[in-house]
Amino acid sequence: MRLDRFLSETTGMSRKEATKALHREEVTVDGVVHKKGAFQVPAGAKVILNHMPLELLGPTYLMMNKPLGCVCANDDPVHRTVFTYLDTPNPDKLHTVGRLDVDTSGLLLITNDGQWSHRITAPKQQCPKVYHAWLADPLTEADVTAFAEGLQLRGEKTLTAPAVLELIGEREALVHIHEGRYHQVRRMFAAVGNKVEQLHREQVGALKLDADLAPGETRALTAAEIALF
Repeated sequence: MRLDRFLSETTGMSRKEATKALHREEVTVDGVVHKKGAFQVPAGAKVILNHMPLELLGPTYLMMNKPLGCVCANDDPVHRTVFTYLDTPNPDKLHTVGRLDVDTSGLLLITNDGQWSHRITAPKQQCPKVYHAWLADPLTEADVTAFAEGLQLRGEKTLTAPAVLELIGEREALVHIHEGRYHQVRRMFAAVGNKVEQLHREQVGALKLDADLAPGETRALTAAEIALF
């Protein structure tokens, strides 16, 4: 890879900015100052910019326990973003696999592999998801039936696909869906006259949230977990 491109990939600077840094003799490759952007960086070479080691971001697959109050965006003028929790080089090269709302917590996948994330989020894949919901009002067996038959959401032309509402308490349930409509779980409960007070995603496909991850913490997925999708 060209040295100027390496600088752009690892720092986010433009090619023009990289060229200026090279001309100022701010970059070394394996201890040697290089001024030409066309220089080919050898595999495994140690590149340093102003005493800061640079590292290319390889294929990355992360699991986060998303906390409340942050958004799934690279930049937001109001809320903290999930990427500010990462200790990863070049977080701007990563994207979330789908989104969780600012007031929804739980399992969030982050990657730089577009094909992998597409296999999870593409509607035709019908990837199942499980949410833990706490409700304002008591749940009933009629709600279970309504979720199973499909619900008419406000502003939607078609019913939701059949979903499983698993009651685990008077005002607590697990929701199993395989769609990804806007604010879907909250709108489904609104359709049966209830309100979600807290929502936490526990599972995507066969992958469950690691119980050892505190809110805001991440870990790399194992090879076996990556292969689930």
